[in-house]
Amino acid sequence: MALLANGAVPGEPVKTDKNSRRGNWGNQIEFILTSVGYAVGLGNVWRFPYLCYRNGGGAFMFPYFIMLVFCGIPLFFLELSFGQFASQGCLGVWRISPMFKGVGYGMMVVSTYIGIYYNVVICIAFYYFFSSMTNLLPWTYCNNPWNTPTCNGVVTPRGINNTLANVTRSLVTGAAEVAVEVVNKTKRTSPSEEYWKHYVLQISDDIGNFGEVRLPILGCLAVSWVVVFLCLIRGVKSSGKVVYFTATFPYVVLTILFIRGITLEGAVTGIKYYLTPQWHKILDAKVWGDAASQIFYSLGCAWGGLITMASYNKFHNNCYRDSIIISITNCATSVYAGFVIFSILGFMAHHLNVDVSEVADHGPGLAFVAYPEALTLLPISPLWSLLFFFMLILLGLGTQFCLLETLVTAIVDEIGTDWIVRNKTVVTGGVAIVGFLLGVPLTTQAGIYWLLLMDNYAASFSLVIISCIMCICIMYVYGHKKYFKDVEMMLGFPPPIFFRVCWRFVSPIIISFILIFTVIQYKPITYNDYVYPGWSLAIGFLMAMSSVICIPIYALYKIAKSEGTTFLERLKNSCKPDMKWGPALSEHRIGLYATPGSEGEVEVRPLKEELREKEKEDEKRDEISLTIQGSNGSTEHNTTPSA
Repeated sequence: MALLANGAVPGEPVKTDKNSRRGNWGNQIEFILTSVGYAVGLGNVWRFPYLCYRNGGGAFMFPYFIMLVFCGIPLFFLELSFGQFASQGCLGVWRISPMFKGVGYGMMVVSTYIGIYYNVVICIAFYYFFSSMTNLLPWTYCNNPWNTPTCNGVVTPRGINNTLANVTRSLVTGAAEVAVEVVNKTKRTSPSEEYWKHYVLQISDDIGNFGEVRLPILGCLAVSWVVVFLCLIRGVKSSGKVVYFTATFPYVVLTILFIRGITLEGAVTGIKYYLTPQWHKILDAKVWGDAASQIFYSLGCAWGGLITMASYNKFHNNCYRDSIIISITNCATSVYAGFVIFSILGFMAHHLNVDVSEVADHGPGLAFVAYPEALTLLPISPLWSLLFFFMLILLGLGTQFCLLETLVTAIVDEIGTDWIVRNKTVVTGGVAIVGFLLGVPLTTQAGIYWLLLMDNYAASFSLVIISCIMCICIMYVYGHKKYFKDVEMMLGFPPPIFFRVCWRFVSPIIISFILIFTVIQYKPITYNDYVYPGWSLAIGFLMAMSSVICIPIYALYKIAKSEGTTFLERLKNSCKPDMKWGPALSEHRIGLYATPGSEGEVEVRPLKEELREKEKEDEKRDEISLTIQGSNGSTEHNTTPSA
């Protein structure tokens, strides 16, 4: 069955495909841009290039794209079709099998954790962005009050040689520190690293030593939450307009930085480190594990965001097409970002006359230490710094929009009263305020320790478990045949056989592999030379388990509340789809999903839907259908508004 340009099935009036109560995207471009902004985040810039370099360069691309095809795109399509069919957020969709609603709560917990620390990263990018509005980047030289005797910059202060700078600093810090400088003469601490640790963070010596709140970072956190709230003040109606800029401008900045980077001396060396294949590493299980994990986490599977964004689509939108476009765009962005990062790092390595591996980094170390330092070597360095951090801000906001909308949509859909639907802005503001308050501890002097703890534990193996249970529920508890028919009713064609095989067998196996790999490769978290104490690791595991534990707790609750005299009867009833499961609009509830009512009404509705299509195809079949319709045999019913 062909789809029209607007995504509707022929014979289905366009106006009936709009959910006026809940709202829809203004057009499909808004949905695609929002989903691209959600999937393409900070990890594409600060994690993928480093993984590629560390795992065999160009050889890493092979397992990466294999995992994209067999796991990434199928899971992406599964979540989009799931949310679009039910037009519900990550809680409402579990009407498909109420016992598994705990999976939805687990998604909410994960999105809450990520939303808290993700906005702190964005606020630090805001801080660096504001700090770049100067003639001289503050992390260029070692002659600042926060610098230590071990500081050794890559740029010599104009008019001052290194000897004079060292003497000046020695006069200030005293003879004792001069001795330390001599001892540590060969140990280089960059000015960007000292700016990051001693000025921006004023980092404490232990995760339990919170110290004071860093007011500049707290102020930037408030700015970040206000921006997110204003962009979501009218839900998808407002965020859908904002993404025209936030989802596209990062590519403009990436292109500008790419053109600037490849023109620098040493850039080719950096790109070679990034792409040179080391084919022997393909046989290493760790390379495949890293590829699978990166695909899984980069696309945002099991966060609840994909389900939420798709729930605002029109019912007949071609989400199959969208899933392929968005997934490939996400991965292509990761590869493109690698050129941008390693061209600059290659230039820096050439300038320092060291190996690229000595300047390569990932995570906050790349975004706030290595790359900013490399920018100080460029002419008009504040301009490039402004562009780079503005890009990080936009990349972060695109993901943060969807994280907040996931929580708000779940709350509004779950309560579902007319008042809360009309006052969704109040819910958005409330969630933003709570998110800001929960992020305050991350702005203290120990905040970076907690941020990395949440990043490593809050959304690690728990996401893999959630995604695996979701596949099992839809394919085996609800039934793959029923779900394939649901998708066919929605799209006008059944899922391609490749996706049916992946949903049932391949993707769950790969997800299980990721889980096993994550457990085997587990190492206690460290930050540079700091080793996290045992009690903090215990808190990390509790965060990870808090999302997973929702699943069995809610399942037991639902079984206990279900009808039945025996445990098996209750279990069976708790797994059955809820009466409200199915398309949200009555116009789409045909066949098995026909709106309950009188017997005649249930029969007439699907038949009239069928007549609308068949009248245009074959007059003879139309007459046969009218004969079945009723005894009057006339076609006057077409002028009647409803049966």
